[in-house]
Amino acid sequence: MQCSVTEKNFLFVLEILIIADCPYTVSLRGTCTVLATTDEPLQPGHYDIKPNSGGEFITDEPCITRVLSTFRKEVRERDGRCVITGVINPDADVGRWRIFETAHIFPFRQGLFSVDYRQRGSIYGDQLIMRSHIHQLFDGFDFSINPDDNYKIPNFDADLERLDGRELDPICRDPNDERSVRDEFLRWHFRQAILTNMRGAGEPVFEFDFPPVDQRMEAELFSRLNDASLAQ
Repeated sequence: MQCSVTEKNFLFVLEILIIADCPYTVSLRGTCTVLATTDEPLQPGHYDIKPNSGGEFITDEPCITRVLSTFRKEVRERDGRCVITGVINPDADVGRWRIFETAHIFPFRQGLFSVDYRQRGSIYGDQLIMRSHIHQLFDGFDFSINPDDNYKIPNFDADLERLDGRELDPICRDPNDERSVRDEFLRWHFRQAILTNMRGAGEPVFEFDFPPVDQRMEAELFSRLNDASLAQ
């Protein structure tokens, strides 16, 4: 246990995990000191739970977990890192992606999602793994990727992350991998970034520019059903 965990917090945890027929006491093994609801740091070691009478057992209440879509799993396996900064996810082997997100290059937006999207290649081809704050910059067109200039990254705003001049990580653009990112999506994003930053008349930031309900439904079904055909 970390020292930031107090005796009170530990008892709160046990109240969630343990179902008892009667009150119980908790003490550090080998001592006679019973834990109380204090802000004292919890001491490391093994703890004994002693019911005053009756019995106790661990709750069978299920925990609710998020369902990971198939293609997000595939993209994570393909990249394993932020493909912009090169930062590797050290927790990928245990399925923890707290500060890494799947970024869509081609947005689910009015008039865009329906334009032969499914016929443009792999369903993984418009997705990249990025660190969360890098994802926000990408969605805001603060930087882009030019597939026709050796996948160089031009930055269009304050370059706090020193992205300008970097190259998109080759791990996501292996031509022999059917899951590789598609150049046509990168070209679309690069064009929009130029329009947004150079002409001042670019598209709205698509992360917050919600399409009509029917197209949101179509996008959601497509993400869940993989490459299954959707009825028109």
